[in-house]
Amino acid sequence: MIRITELRLPLDHAAEALREAVFARLNIASEDLNSLTVARRGYDARKRGHIVLVYNVDCDVANEAAVLAAHANDQHIRPTPDTTYHLPKATLPEGMPRPVVIGAGPCGIMAALTLAQAGLKPIIIERGKDVKARTVDTFALWRKSVLTPESNVQFGEGGAGTFSDGKLYSGVSDARHLGRHVLEEFVRAGAPEEILTISKPHIGTFRLVTMVMFIRAEIERLGGEYRFETRVEGFEMDGEGEERRLRGLHLSNGENLPAERVILAVGHSARDTFEMLRQAHVEMDPKPFSIGVRIEHPQSVIDVARFGASAGHEMLGAADYKLVHHASNGRAVYSFCMCPGGQVVAATSEEGQVVTNGMSQYSRAERNANSGIVVEVKPELDFPDDVLGGMAFQRQWEKAAFIAGGGNYNAPAQRVGDFLARRPSTSLGNVVPSYQPGVTPTDLTLCLPAFVTDAIREALPQFERKLRGFSMDDAVMTGVETRTSSPIRLRRDRDGQSPTLRGLFPAGEGAGYAGGILSAGIDGIRAAEWLAASL
Repeated sequence: MIRITELRLPLDHAAEALREAVFARLNIASEDLNSLTVARRGYDARKRGHIVLVYNVDCDVANEAAVLAAHANDQHIRPTPDTTYHLPKATLPEGMPRPVVIGAGPCGIMAALTLAQAGLKPIIIERGKDVKARTVDTFALWRKSVLTPESNVQFGEGGAGTFSDGKLYSGVSDARHLGRHVLEEFVRAGAPEEILTISKPHIGTFRLVTMVMFIRAEIERLGGEYRFETRVEGFEMDGEGEERRLRGLHLSNGENLPAERVILAVGHSARDTFEMLRQAHVEMDPKPFSIGVRIEHPQSVIDVARFGASAGHEMLGAADYKLVHHASNGRAVYSFCMCPGGQVVAATSEEGQVVTNGMSQYSRAERNANSGIVVEVKPELDFPDDVLGGMAFQRQWEKAAFIAGGGNYNAPAQRVGDFLARRPSTSLGNVVPSYQPGVTPTDLTLCLPAFVTDAIREALPQFERKLRGFSMDDAVMTGVETRTSSPIRLRRDRDGQSPTLRGLFPAGEGAGYAGGILSAGIDGIRAAEWLAASL
């Protein structure tokens, strides 16, 4: 098969235009094309008046070798890559305890599935509840202001990604096409097949729930075992220095579970686990992250700003955006986790704190678009003397947001016009905030550091130049967005293990090695492969 990349066609091209473009690009006759498959479809909307569709296609042609030779200097014509995934080969030594995966988010799920498919029958430890029970608890916070600290947006089967836009794309290097394997497993679990071809696939919260349940059933069918509502509270270890090895886990139910190979995939909000790791002298470093607000606009405003007269076209869907500004105070301001046609959600996991996030359903049909507008936090400037200083920094502003919102899990909110004019909001305008349980108009400077609000004030007019309507007076900013990524990175050697606790494989977003569903899933597969190779 031959892959052609960057085939560009008009938005409303005729049905036969793609085949004709292939004939022209390869300089072959129509009868020499045996089959044509779309490998990827996206769009280029940099020019609103001239939006084009961009295709990667796989072609089965006569005389393939001759065609490739004729286009040897064309970087967009190459053999189709082999994306087949090959499971690791491993056998658990006699007497060794079964491998354990801590955390059932995207990283933990894919690690456990890979281990199960390899015949290693993992045990999955999850502090939260199964995904259905967890959904009930999450909705209790959104609708009744009732928080369950161990079962919420952050904790429970499926991880934080379950209550998100379900974005399934990533910028990580992926020479082995592990991302493709993740997507194929998701399709097998019930995701729409289009995620294999569209350039920015997403599936939405409700579909993620059923997929997570399917994958759990598959892991259990292969001999895996889930233990919900169980937290790891300590390690059993022996040896010293580079010879220190993991021997077991102390669980919250009082059990001491023998364990010599453990994948740690706890997510970015497992603050008590990070503290436990420090006490166990597991090497870690403070990591940059970002904090800011969620901003909401009418989706129609974003559609027109991005697509112009083509707004609403069925091939484009709800528009997204990606923005960045380097502020004069030395901090980068950027859009984060943009959710077209979605809603802002309550995402705290600790009492007396307010945290925001964004999510969308598959249809992306809600009235508002939202994204984080966040500013980078630098450990060397903001908490230079404490490896876990990022946690305290996050908590400080989450508690301030709880107070500014009224002390009842309402979130503080401010109109963009008021924010730019440096006055508190006393009411909101035409943009109705989607955050549940509700918002309190106020002054966001009460719950964000000055370097963040200064940088956002500088960035908003710059973003307006790129997207007309972005700094509209009635756009709503809701605070605070603090859980953009983990505040720490756990060190790991080339074999995937902690250099100070052999047998522990730090992985995923909580360990500082991923940022989203797809990259977390990829890292989970890698961790499973490292574990298998260590047996």
